[in-house]
Amino acid sequence: MFSQSQEEHCGPTKDPIKYGELVVLGYNGSLPNGDRGRRKSRFALYKRSKANGVKPSTVHILNTPQASKAVNCKVQHSISYTLSRNQTVVVEYCHDKDTDMFQIGRSTESPIDFVVTDTVSGSQEGEETPITQSTISRFACRVVCERVLPYTARIYAAGFDSSKNIFLGEKAAKWKNPDGHMDGLTTNGVLVMHPRGGFTEESKPGVWREISVCGDVYTLRETRSAQTRGKLVECESNVLQDGSLVDLCGATLLWRTADGLFHTPTQKHLEALRQEINAARPQCPVGLNTLAFPSMQRSRALSSLEDKQPWVYLACGHVHGYHNWGHRSEQEPNAQRECPMCRTVGPYVPLWLGCEPAFYVDVGAPTHAFVPCGHVCSEKSAKYWAEIPLPHGTHAFHAACPFCATQLSLTQGYAKLIFQGPID
Repeated sequence: MFSQSQEEHCGPTKDPIKYGELVVLGYNGSLPNGDRGRRKSRFALYKRSKANGVKPSTVHILNTPQASKAVNCKVQHSISYTLSRNQTVVVEYCHDKDTDMFQIGRSTESPIDFVVTDTVSGSQEGEETPITQSTISRFACRVVCERVLPYTARIYAAGFDSSKNIFLGEKAAKWKNPDGHMDGLTTNGVLVMHPRGGFTEESKPGVWREISVCGDVYTLRETRSAQTRGKLVECESNVLQDGSLVDLCGATLLWRTADGLFHTPTQKHLEALRQEINAARPQCPVGLNTLAFPSMQRSRALSSLEDKQPWVYLACGHVHGYHNWGHRSEQEPNAQRECPMCRTVGPYVPLWLGCEPAFYVDVGAPTHAFVPCGHVCSEKSAKYWAEIPLPHGTHAFHAACPFCATQLSLTQGYAKLIFQGPID
């Protein structure tokens, strides 16, 4: 899971304790070109050999921030709130022996434990699509985990840079709370949604909130980067729970607790389900040739289609092998195709198994496909993700396939698959 240096840094060699995992939505088990070092589709947070958490200590009000020993000291963590050209509030942070801190962001500098880049929705190519201008902050957020049971994990906006500082400039949203402590928001914000009922088949979507630099919870701003903060939500907290979603304006992460992961299907379980479907020898009802789902490795890579690849008419759910008739549009040959079984017209796409176990809310058989991408998972998992509104752009929300981030159809988010068994 880790590069050698990260392994030594993040977890003891003797039976490490896992706090949980952050999994990036839109990837089917790995990045398109494979996971490398701190850049991967999922990141496990282990108890560190030595605590590296920090907590607020001394507050300085400065008229010449350049002279601040706290800002210039690379041993001391600090957060600087620039109120004007002539006044800056610097909050020093001291070591906290009771917590471990993990930082997430776009930067590849050493303070970042998990490097996250913009997710390209629906990208089904082997090569990663370059982003011309990322909206993810270089030091986007930090997760702080308590080192004793129940290993509570909390999320905060912004991360400390290589100089161990967080700077909120003049234009950043910031304020002084009634109790006197300073707080603020990052440019594009860190949004969090806790599902109601945890991450189970009975769960329902929660409400998206924004998390401040100090971990308070606010209603969303009018637009993503507006300078006016939302309203404080005192009855909610920044404690992550199993299934919490964290949006960094360009990538959305799913938090799974160690206990939650214990109850999810494993790669071996998903592979067994794949083999079980293939062992039933589903057939194309027209060509009568046997169909078979590609291996998990080929499904993750979305590599070239195979001869036995199952295809589906999404409007009705009938599963076929590939054939080249029934076109209703010459410009987009597979956008409007007529099903030979029931004459229903709709998209015709190849089926790929969802290979990321963390996205499953149960261990059910892969019987449903997301519309329009064709990724297959259990019925309850399909229903769950079809109801989750994910942030898109500066103020839009829409449901998306967790395996490829393709926006789901507004009229039909998923389809039940209808297989035909062998005739003999």
